Amino acid sequence: MRQEISVHGTVAEGFEAVREEFAAFVASEQSDYEGQLCAYVHGRRVVDLWAGEGADADSLYGVFSSTKGAAHLVVALLVQDGTLELDRKVTYYWPEFAAEGKGALTLRDLLAHRAGLIGTDTGFTLAELADDRAMAERLADQRPFWRPGTAFGCHALVLGALTGEVVRRATGRTLQEVYEERIRAPYGLDLHLGLPARSDHRYRGVRPMRPTPVQRAALDALPSGPHTLTSIALNGHTADPTDLANLPNEPLIRAKGPASFGAVASARGLAGMYAAMISEVDGQAPLLKQDTVAEFGQPHSVGYDLVARAHRSYGLGFQATSDTWYPFLGAGTIGHSGASGSQSFADPHTGLTYAYTRRTCAHPLGPAPENARLAEVLHKATLAS
Repeated sequence: MRQEISVHGTVAEGFEAVREEFAAFVASEQSDYEGQLCAYVHGRRVVDLWAGEGADADSLYGVFSSTKGAAHLVVALLVQDGTLELDRKVTYYWPEFAAEGKGALTLRDLLAHRAGLIGTDTGFTLAELADDRAMAERLADQRPFWRPGTAFGCHALVLGALTGEVVRRATGRTLQEVYEERIRAPYGLDLHLGLPARSDHRYRGVRPMRPTPVQRAALDALPSGPHTLTSIALNGHTADPTDLANLPNEPLIRAKGPASFGAVASARGLAGMYAAMISEVDGQAPLLKQDTVAEFGQPHSVGYDLVARAHRSYGLGFQATSDTWYPFLGAGTIGHSGASGSQSFADPHTGLTYAYTRRTCAHPLGPAPENARLAEVLHKATLAS
C-alpha cells in the first residue's frame, strides 16, 4: 500500500491555493518524494512548505545551476559598484584569457553564454570541477567551440568559474568570499557556496532520476555521442564521464561550492536571496537597484541554444525566466533553474520571489515540470493579494 506523504509548513492568508496545489502534486508522487517550496512577496514570506519523510524547512539540497543566480548576484553587485564594467573586454581583468582567439570577448558576452567556452577538449577531473580557479586556468588556454559572440549555448559547468575568475582578478577575492560577506552572512541565508562541515549533516543526498515516460523521451532525445557540444558541456566526453546527478553528493563539491553548480540550499535560502535582491527585507534595502535588475534580467541571448538543443533565453548570468519557462510572469523576471528540478526567480513587477527544491532529479537540463503549475498558482495569488 502506498504511503501518503504529508505536507508541512504555512502559507499566508490568500495563498491557500498554493498549498492545495503543492499537496495535490505531492499526492501524485512516489513515496520517496522530498521537496520544498518557498515564496516571498515584497520581502514578506508568504509560502513556506515542505514534504517528505525526514525533510524539514532546514533541509539542504543540491540545486545545481540555480547556483548561478547566487554567483551572478555577486557580479551584479560589483557592476553596480563600478568595480566591473559589462562592456570591457574580459582581458582587461584577465589578460591570459586572450589565448586562442578569445581576446575580443566582453564581460557582457561572457555572462550571456556567448563565449563558446563550454568545456575543454579533454574534460575535467572531479578535483578540477570542484575548484573554480583550476577550471579557469584550463579554460584560459582552450580554443572556443564556436566563434565567440556569434552564437550561444549553456556553459553549464563552467560559467561561474569564468566569471568568478574575473571577480577574483578585479577584487583580489574569490566569488565565494564576496558572496559570503555581502549576501549570505548579512541575511543568514541557507544558500551556501561552500557548505561548512558543521552543517553537512543537514544535506539530503540527491537520489537518482526516475524519469516518467515523457521525461525518458526527453533524455533519449539529447545528443548521445561523446563529442557533441552537449556532452562536452556536461563533461561527458572523458574516460570517466561525470555523473551530473551525483555531483552534489561529492563532499569535495559541497565543501568548495563551485559557482556554476555547487550550491547547497533550502528553498527558504533561495527565495530569501531573491527577496533580498529586489525588496526590502528586515529593514535592509534591496541589494540591487531597479536599473541593475533590469540590466541583468533583460534577454541578451535568445533563440536556439547550441548545448541544450532547444529555445532558451538568457540575461546576464541569469535565465530570462518569463521567456524561457513561464510566460505569465512579468517581463524582466530574473532567475535560474537547476538540473535537479530546482527553480528560483524574482519578478520585479509583482515583488514575487519563488524557490523550489527537490531531492530526486526530475528532468534533464531544466526545472521539474511541476514548477510551471506551482508558479502559476502562486502568481495568481500574488496578483489577488
